[in-house]
Amino acid sequence: MTTQAGESMADVRDMYTAHVMLRREFRLLPGLVRGVPPGDIKRAKIVATHAEKICLVLHLHHEGEDLVLWPLLLERGGEQTSAIVPTMEEQHHGIETALRDVTELLAAWKESARGGELLAASCETLSARLQEHMAMEEERILPLVEEHVTAAEWAQLGEHGLNGTPKQDLPLVLGMVMYEGDPLVLKEILSKAPLAARLVMPFVGPRVYARHARRVYGTPTPPRVGDGHIEPGPGLTSA
Repeated sequence: MTTQAGESMADVRDMYTAHVMLRREFRLLPGLVRGVPPGDIKRAKIVATHAEKICLVLHLHHEGEDLVLWPLLLERGGEQTSAIVPTMEEQHHGIETALRDVTELLAAWKESARGGELLAASCETLSARLQEHMAMEEERILPLVEEHVTAAEWAQLGEHGLNGTPKQDLPLVLGMVMYEGDPLVLKEILSKAPLAARLVMPFVGPRVYARHARRVYGTPTPPRVGDGHIEPGPGLTSA
């Protein structure tokens, strides 16, 4: 199958924007866990709830690629895609295994605030695998997407994530993305939303994330990855 002449092709800038958010939140997660005093169940619940939300975002993000993106690229990209997509799929399996480990450890830690170092180490493993995967995806996959995947097909990935996210969490997830997102890309993303969302979300999303970040990180402006690195901020540890 090939795309029809004249069809708009995928604009992958939104993937870079999503990756910035995922890089930030997962790089900061081990420090958040280590910053919880043993036995402080109230604080552990706050951090664990945050971790559960970003883990769901990541799971839906990769599930959409597994269901939509890899089959399209394998069908259309010939040797270029057959050489790299299996590596992407293998990395997804490794990330999903690490994600499962973190999720299982979170359940017990959330109720006891004990065993935090084991959980933090598992979060580090997950983050390392994710960083490696996203870097390779940006270098090897996104140029192929621009060549072989239509805008309508690309939109299915975003729709999959939206449909799987609890509605009450949508403003928070958008706020997470908006925190470091390219304003022009965000405007393009919102242009496809209903009118009410286009008008309201640019104001609501950042406010919801600022409140969430103050509760989780101790500041409405947690460390950013836009400058290429993360430094420990208020409420975080460098360990």
